Amino acid sequence: MMILSLNRTVVTEFILEGFPEHPSLRMLLTGCFLSLYMMALMGNIVIIALVTSSSGVHSPMYIFLCNLATMDIVCTSTVIPKALIGLVSEENIISFKECMAQLFFISWSASSELLLLTVMAYDRYVAICFPLHYSSRMSPQLCGALAMGVWSTGAVHASVHTGLMIQLSFCGPKVITHFFCEIPPLLLLSCSPTYVNSIMTLLGDAFFGGINFMLTLLSYGCIIASILHMRSAEGKRKAFSTCSSHLIVVSVYYSSVFCAYVSPASSYSPERSKVSSVLYSVLSPTLNPLIYTLRNKDVKLFLGRILASFSH
Repeated sequence: MMILSLNRTVVTEFILEGFPEHPSLRMLLTGCFLSLYMMALMGNIVIIALVTSSSGVHSPMYIFLCNLATMDIVCTSTVIPKALIGLVSEENIISFKECMAQLFFISWSASSELLLLTVMAYDRYVAICFPLHYSSRMSPQLCGALAMGVWSTGAVHASVHTGLMIQLSFCGPKVITHFFCEIPPLLLLSCSPTYVNSIMTLLGDAFFGGINFMLTLLSYGCIIASILHMRSAEGKRKAFSTCSSHLIVVSVYYSSVFCAYVSPASSYSPERSKVSSVLYSVLSPTLNPLIYTLRNKDVKLFLGRILASFSH
């Protein structure tokens, strides 16, 4: 729908393009997206239930893991339901307000997750490099403050980008070359100057993608150096096992986010952006609970107790 304002046609709704490149794979994509969404929801809900109900897993690592699971639920629930509607219908229309809401929540969850992964890397650094001082350095009060800081910083970042996007004029075309509302394809549709938006996007990429990535690398550089200085082979194995899950999650998430966001709007590629967005908004939230479950004995014990109670 469009309305006329001061002789200018203003867009009040958009059309999400989705995946028109592969019409024959529409049913297959629908089944895959639905299956991954259900797995992501169930896996992350199990993680949250583990941390909140079990008194033995209230360490900082599990508190941060609970926050990560919450962010993954927000991310998938913001993206996948609307993508499924687009796959089963001929035209996927989204209103301007719904689009801005989707932009806010996906920006909030994505930026918060990048910050949280950095905090989790620091937590592993303290646990491995300063095990005797871990309890005092990572106190419950500090963990709570870090978690609140992560959510608050992500919310401010999302609010800035959403507020700047609302200030732009959209007067056609109205087809978003993506399966959800994202900053780069929306900027390409604007008929007003996007200089400020582009600058803030680059600053956000530099902070959330660049600085956080360097801090995470720094933490793991110190961790690897500390592990290599250990004399016991068993000690090295245990130290590596405590951070291997997080390292896998970081590798998957950063690789997909860099492909999706860390590039100028002028070189935006819809196909590449869709693939990388599927990785961080669909696949990563599904894999994260599996990675932590398969490599964590506490989670395995908790799941074993749940299965045992159901069997009885």
